Amino acid sequence: QVQLVESGGGLVQAGGLVRLSCAASGSTFSINAIGWYRQAPGKQREQVALIRSDSSIVYADSVKGRFTISRDNVKNTVYLQMNSLKPEDTAVYYCYALVRGRGTWDNTWGQGTQVTVSS
Repeated sequence: QVQLVESGGGLVQAGGLVRLSCAASGSTFSINAIGWYRQAPGKQREQVALIRSDSSIVYADSVKGRFTISRDNVKNTVYLQMNSLKPEDTAVYYCYALVRGRGTWDNTWGQGTQVTVSS
């Protein structure tokens, strides 16, 4: 099993920046893909950025050019650098990992961290 713990959220003004961290522990060798989702009030959870098993990266169109995802394999930590933040980026941000189990694929989530962007 894999455990994910996020940190780094908070309140920031529009145009500001925040870096989120996600520390993975447990059977990290079984992680196939890892990244970030977010959920704003009254909206569905959406993918923000994802690092696939082949190390390719996918970004949501709404964050391209502003957000950068990176991974430190030594520290088993994934980061989301968020620049030029907008009020519409306000959401709970969840770390996500697709984990290979015994004949199954498991969606693993962190507890979430709130990011609030004031106008």
